[in-house]
Amino acid sequence: MALKPWYKIVTPRDDLKEGRPLDAAEFAVNLDLVRNGQASEDYLDPKQFFKRTYLTENLTGLAAEVIRRLSGERTQTSAVFNLATQFGGGKTHSLTLLYHLAKEGPAANNLPGVMTILNRAEIDTVPNAAIAIFDGKEFDSLSGRGGDDGTPLRKTPWGEIAFQLGGEKALKILKEHEEKLTAPSGDVIRKFLPKDTPSLILMDELMNYVTRTRKSGLADQFYAFLHNLSEAARGMDRVVLVVSVPASELEMTPSDQEDYDRIKKLLDRVGKPVQISHEKETAEIIRRRLFEWEGVPNEANKIIQEYADWVVEHRQQVPSWFPVDRAREEFKASYPFHPLVISVFERKWRALPRFQQTRGVLRMLALWVSQAYREGYLGKHKDILIGIGSAPLDESLFRAAVFEQLGESRLEAAVTTDICGKSDSNATRLDAEATEPIRKARLHRKVATTIFFESNGGQARTAEATLSEIRLAVGEPDLDIGNIETVLEALAPPNGACFYLDVSKNRYWFSMKPNLSKVLADRKASVDPKKIDERLLEEIRKVFTVGGGIERIYFPTKSGQIPDSAQLKLIIISPGYPATDSRTLECIDKMTKESGSSARTFKNALIWAVADDINQLKDDTKKVLAWEEIKGEKDELGLDDTQKKQLDEHVGKAARDVKESVWRTYKKIAVLGKDNTLRVIDLGLVHSSSADSMVRLILDRLRNDGDITDDVSPNFLIRNWPPAFKEWSTRSVQNVFYASPLFPRLTHPERVKDAIVRGVTNGVLAYVGKAGTKYDPFLYKTSVSPLEIEISDDIFIITSQEAEEYLVRTRKPACLTTLEIVSHQGECKPNESFTFSVKGYDQYDQPIDVEAIVWEVNGGEIDDLGNFTSPGAAGVYQISAHSGKICANTTISVREIHTQIPGEEFPIAEHGTYADEQVIWQGELTKQKWMSFFTKILKDIENDKGIRIHINFSITDNKAISQDRIREIEAAMREFGMDKK
Repeated sequence: MALKPWYKIVTPRDDLKEGRPLDAAEFAVNLDLVRNGQASEDYLDPKQFFKRTYLTENLTGLAAEVIRRLSGERTQTSAVFNLATQFGGGKTHSLTLLYHLAKEGPAANNLPGVMTILNRAEIDTVPNAAIAIFDGKEFDSLSGRGGDDGTPLRKTPWGEIAFQLGGEKALKILKEHEEKLTAPSGDVIRKFLPKDTPSLILMDELMNYVTRTRKSGLADQFYAFLHNLSEAARGMDRVVLVVSVPASELEMTPSDQEDYDRIKKLLDRVGKPVQISHEKETAEIIRRRLFEWEGVPNEANKIIQEYADWVVEHRQQVPSWFPVDRAREEFKASYPFHPLVISVFERKWRALPRFQQTRGVLRMLALWVSQAYREGYLGKHKDILIGIGSAPLDESLFRAAVFEQLGESRLEAAVTTDICGKSDSNATRLDAEATEPIRKARLHRKVATTIFFESNGGQARTAEATLSEIRLAVGEPDLDIGNIETVLEALAPPNGACFYLDVSKNRYWFSMKPNLSKVLADRKASVDPKKIDERLLEEIRKVFTVGGGIERIYFPTKSGQIPDSAQLKLIIISPGYPATDSRTLECIDKMTKESGSSARTFKNALIWAVADDINQLKDDTKKVLAWEEIKGEKDELGLDDTQKKQLDEHVGKAARDVKESVWRTYKKIAVLGKDNTLRVIDLGLVHSSSADSMVRLILDRLRNDGDITDDVSPNFLIRNWPPAFKEWSTRSVQNVFYASPLFPRLTHPERVKDAIVRGVTNGVLAYVGKAGTKYDPFLYKTSVSPLEIEISDDIFIITSQEAEEYLVRTRKPACLTTLEIVSHQGECKPNESFTFSVKGYDQYDQPIDVEAIVWEVNGGEIDDLGNFTSPGAAGVYQISAHSGKICANTTISVREIHTQIPGEEFPIAEHGTYADEQVIWQGELTKQKWMSFFTKILKDIENDKGIRIHINFSITDNKAISQDRIREIEAAMREFGMDKK
C-alpha cells in the first residue's frame, strides 16, 4: 500500500492553505499594537495565542517566575529579566505571553498550557497586574504620545510607563521630569508604582529608541532610567521588569554596539538573562505556528517507521552524526518535515549575520508549506514528507525570503539557472529528460536544492553538502539510492550541466561565480562602448515590444514626437535619462504638459517607463556582447569540449540576464497625479517571472493602483458628472479619461461605449441627440448595441433624473396643436360643389378628435360641415378652418377647361397647381410635419430628375439658438452647396 502524502494527513493554517500572501510580520508581533487592540487576531485573542504557542522549557520557566514575583513570592525568581537573545529569536512573542497572563489574571487559568505554568510556579492562580508597555520602535519623544486624544502629553519613556500604570495621578509625580526630560531617581519611581497592585513592565526594542535619541542626549537619560527602574523593581515585592534589547548586529553602528553592550551588561548584572528556546524545541514551535496541530496523527506512524527503517538499512551511507538508532524519534519529532529541514538551519545557517532564528525560519517554512500544500492538491507531486529537496525555489516570493536570510540576492541566477524558477533551469530540464524513476521523484531538482540549502547557497565555503547528507536528505522508502550518484554526475562538474555548482572530493557547494569567469572579465574590458549603447537600446525594445494593448513610443527627445491623442501611450525613456537624475523628471513633466509648441490636451494618456540605476543594465549588456565575442573565437581560445559546451549555455544565460536587467532597471513608472504633478511609482523587485511581459506588469500595477482601468461603469460617469453640463457629449466623456488626471486612464477608448450601453440598458443614463427642445434619438431603459453608440460632439448622455424629467415634460395630456385640411382635389370648375374635411393632431403628432370647426373662404361658399361651392370666376381661393386658436389653410384653383395650344406656356401663379405636367407647391410647414412631408410627398419621387426643392426657413426667436449653433448651421449649409446667406 502506497504511503499517504503529508498534506493528506496534517492540515496547515487556513491562510497557508488558501495561499494568501505571507509576510515576516505574520510571525513578528508588535507589542504596542497588542496593547492597543490593533494586532492580528492570532495575537489579540488569548485563547488563540496560547493554542499556537509552544511553551518551551525556558518560556515556561520565565512565565512561572514572573507569576511568582507578581504574587509576592521572592524566592526562586527575579525582578528583572533580559531577553537579549539572537535577532528574531521569539522575544516579543514571549513578552506578549506575559502581557496576556497579567491582563487576564485568574481568567488565564483556563488558557491552554497555563496550568503547566502555574504548577511550575507553585501558585494557584494568575494574579491581575497593572501593565505598562514601552516599545522602542513606536514611542517618539519629539512628538510625544497623547495631548490630542483626551490623554495628557507624554514625551519620555518614564512618563509613558507611569501613565500606563497609574494614569494622570502617576504622571503628575513626574511633571518636572517630563518637562526637563530628566530620568527620575529610584525614590520617584517608587512613588508612581502602584502600591496595592502588582506591576508588570514590558520593554521591547530598546536599541531602536536609543539609536534615535542618542544625539538629543535622551539615550543617556534612558539608560539612567533603566538602571534606576531595575534597582527599584529588585527592591519591591510585586514588581517585574522584562526587557528585550534586540537589534540586528549586522545593522549596528559602532555607537549602537557600544550602547548595546552597556545595556546588556547592566541587565545581566541586575537581572536574569533568558534564552527562549533550545534547538530541540524548534520543530514543535514551528508545527504549532504553521499547522492545526494536535500532535502527530496516528496515520503518520507507518510513514515514520518506514523512513526510520530506510535509514537503518543505509546506516553506512548516511552522516555519522545522525542518530540512526534513534531515527524513529527524530522523524516523529519533526513530522511532517524531514529532520534535515529543521536541522539545516541550526547546523548551517544560524551563523549567517542576517539569519533570524525563529522569525526567519517561520517565514520561509510558511511560504514553503503553503506552496507545497497547494501543489500537492493540484497533483504536481505526492511527497510523503516535506524534505529539503522539495523547497519551492521556483516561487519568487519564497526565493526572496531565502535570499533575505542568506543576505545575498545575487544567488537568483544560481537558483534559476541551475535549479528551478525558469522553464530551462538545468535541474528541472534534466528531470524532464531523465528516466521515469528519476523524473517521477524530481531527483535532479531535489539534489540540487539540497546542495543549495546545505551549502548556504555558497555563502560560507566551509558549509558544504556532503554526499552522505545529500543521501539522507533525499532518500526515502523505495528509492534506489544509486540514482542519487547518477543525478550528481549529471549536475556537477566536470561533466555536469550546472553553471554554479562546484565539487571537491564528494563535497558539493553552489557559488555565485560561473565557469569561464576570467575569460569573460578580460573580454568585457575590451567591448566597444558604441556597441554597448546600440545593443542596450535593442534589448530594451525587445522587452517592451512583447505584449499588446497599448501604443509604445521609444526614446523621445521632444514633446512633438509624442502624439496628442485620446489613446493610452507608454513612453519608454532612454536609459541615458535615469530616474536618479532630477533633470529627467523635469523633462518628462515638460513633455507631459506640452505637445510641440502647444499645450497638451491629453496629458493623462501618457505613462512613462523610466530606468533606475542603469549601471547593472549596462554591465549585463556588455556581458552578453562579451560572451558572443568569446563564442565567435572559441577555437582560437583553446577551450576544451566541456568549456565549449558550457560556453553555449553561458551565451544563452547572458541573453536572459540582460532581459532580466531591463526588467529590474525599468522599475520606475511616472504618471500624472490627481494634483496635476508627476507621480513616480517604484515597481520594486522586478523580474521576468513577475508577468508575461513588462508592459503587462506595468499595466497590472497601474490597474491595482487605480490609475488605469479596463472598464468604466455608468455609475462612475454619474458620480463624476461635470456640474456645468446638463448634457455631456460622448466625445467629451471619452476625452476626459485621457485629459483629466482626476479620472482613471481607459486602456481602450471604446470602453466608453460599453459604459453608455450598460447605462442606457439599466436606466442609469440616457443616450440622446438634440433636436431643438426635443431629444432625437432618445434611448433610455432599452437594449442597445455598442455599434449604435456614436462618439461625437453632437451626441450626448444625460442623467436618469434628467431623462425622467424630460419624459414628464413631453408626456403632458394630449391636446390639439395642429389642423390639416383634407381635400380630394386641388382644382375645380366654376360653381362646382364638393366637401372639405379636417384632421387634428396633438403635441405628440398623433391624431386627435376635432370639434366645433369654423370654416372661412374668400370666394364661393362653405358651410359648417365643410361643404364648398366654388365661385363663378376663375382664380386661386384660400379656405381656412379654425378650432379655437388652431388654424389650417389651403388653396383651391378654380379655372375653366383649357386646351393647350402648341407652343403655349402655362402661366405660373403664386400658389397651387397649374398644369397636368407641372406641380408647384408653396406654403408654411410646421416642424411636426417635416418627416411626414418627406414620406408622403418626396419619397416616391426622389429619383425624378425633374424635381427641384427650394428651401426658405427662418428663426424668428433670436434666443432659441446660440451663435455657436448658427455657425454650425452655416457650415452644414456649405456642405449642401448653399450659400451661408
